[in-house]
Amino acid sequence: MVMKFKDKVVWITGGSSGIGEALAYNFHKEGAKLILSSNEEDELKRVKSNFNNRKEDVFLLPLDLSHIDTLEAKGKEALNHFGHIDILMNNGGISQRSLVKDTSIEVYKKIMNIDYFGHVAITMAILPSMLKRKSGHIVVTSSIAGKIGIPLRSAYCSAKHALHGFFDSLRAEVWRDNIKVTIVCPSGVRSKISINALVGNGHTYGKMDDVQERGLTPEECASQIIKAVMKEKEEVVLGNDYTKYSVYIKRFFPGLFSKIIRKAKVT
Repeated sequence: MVMKFKDKVVWITGGSSGIGEALAYNFHKEGAKLILSSNEEDELKRVKSNFNNRKEDVFLLPLDLSHIDTLEAKGKEALNHFGHIDILMNNGGISQRSLVKDTSIEVYKKIMNIDYFGHVAITMAILPSMLKRKSGHIVVTSSIAGKIGIPLRSAYCSAKHALHGFFDSLRAEVWRDNIKVTIVCPSGVRSKISINALVGNGHTYGKMDDVQERGLTPEECASQIIKAVMKEKEEVVLGNDYTKYSVYIKRFFPGLFSKIIRKAKVT
């Protein structure tokens, strides 16, 4: 069987758990060389220990997406290790569970830094090398929350909406340079995203949402993302329940969507 990603260099942020960890296993199985990043170095080491072979093809690069001023240097380190990057998977992030009236401006700043500016900074660090090689694929994990507004997610939705503006614009600029851009919008994934989510005062939510519990497994989500990358899709909405159809309800029946989202169970 031909391996689509054999010897491709793939950099995955948020690679220590959830979707990112599942993507790492998928790409490695396909023969890719990996750069794995997150702010949890011990968890990155755990992920690497799970590979039975070709461990020399897995480079761990810990970083914190909220430390924007460090990311250009991290980009150079990533590029120097294998010489180039074929696929950049902007996957790290953090969510929120709090009403607007209860949310501090510091929480808005932190989520915007991690979920938006961090991905922009890493992309800008890698983009010149892709432009020079006239080749590359940039993927960003957005969310259904990047397409609609959801109660208790105002900061998260804002950051995810911003990703669409940036990466849609980027795609329109770099297509002549043979650089692909894919935006992935999962509707719910059984990961630690709600457990690690921030509440209004900046503390962690600490609970698994029912919405997340009934969502795709990280493995199912990663498999669908891999297929979207293979097909060079511009955007893909993923999910195994009705929530993924909310995008279409909002587009064609905005009044109905407004009534539905007011009463929707979102935790």
